[in-house]
Amino acid sequence: MRKVGIIGGSGLYNIEGIENLKEVNVKTPFGKPSDAYICGTLEGVEVVFLPRHGRGHRVSPSEINYRANIYGMKKLGVSAIVAVSACGSLKEELKPMDFVIPNQFIDRSFKRQSTFFSNGIVAHVGFAEPVCPKICDILYKSAQALSIPVHKGGIYLNMEGPQFSTKAESFLYRSWKLDVIGMTNATEAKLAREAEIAYATLAAVTDYDCWHEVHESVTIEMIIEYLTKNVENAKKILRKSIPQIAVIDSFSAEQALQCAIATHKDKISAKIKKDLNIIIGKYIS
Repeated sequence: MRKVGIIGGSGLYNIEGIENLKEVNVKTPFGKPSDAYICGTLEGVEVVFLPRHGRGHRVSPSEINYRANIYGMKKLGVSAIVAVSACGSLKEELKPMDFVIPNQFIDRSFKRQSTFFSNGIVAHVGFAEPVCPKICDILYKSAQALSIPVHKGGIYLNMEGPQFSTKAESFLYRSWKLDVIGMTNATEAKLAREAEIAYATLAAVTDYDCWHEVHESVTIEMIIEYLTKNVENAKKILRKSIPQIAVIDSFSAEQALQCAIATHKDKISAKIKKDLNIIIGKYIS
């Protein structure tokens, strides 16, 4: 069976029920990941859990070492990632306490390192379909089977943060017909694709951003309150989904680099070949 990675967002810093638990610190060419990886088995499946903000929520969305986090997942043998994330709703029908499983991203971040390919190597991966439809379908059907409010599909706007939106921004995003807004998942999805790891988002709606005339504007207290209430539902969805994800026979992401590396292998330095071996080794040997 496949090894499944879980990235936890605000409010999700651990998952009860992981057996044979051990913490693993991973060294990467890109520095330290957000925290130690928690490895073990969940529902009989090997899993690797990482809190993206670190335990105790120490790392800002703009300061997360996304490259190290995804590289560490790859190094530990993960082939699929489910990312749990708090998000704001940009539509009336997407209510706080609902889950959304986005199938598209718009990335408006500007401070992050969102590629492994720089400083002497270039690759252009296809990203038209940024998430794995097989995993999305499993997450959706699992939530439905558990009678948990869930919406399949939608566009996730990845803002920079850490500040929340202005009203002008919130109304702009609504005019674009977007669905939810968050601060992390597009960057993770890009790097997961480059690492040939299948990726999907399980987004927990915590608020109506600041556009709603009746509901109060988003605050961190509101996010934590709603997400804490929804954490147990997220864990239920994960426990039901992960055994199904682990037996998926193939992911399209596993061939993402097949025609993507533009740099001739003779021009790639020995250091880059070493640093990126777990990602590009099969293509440049």
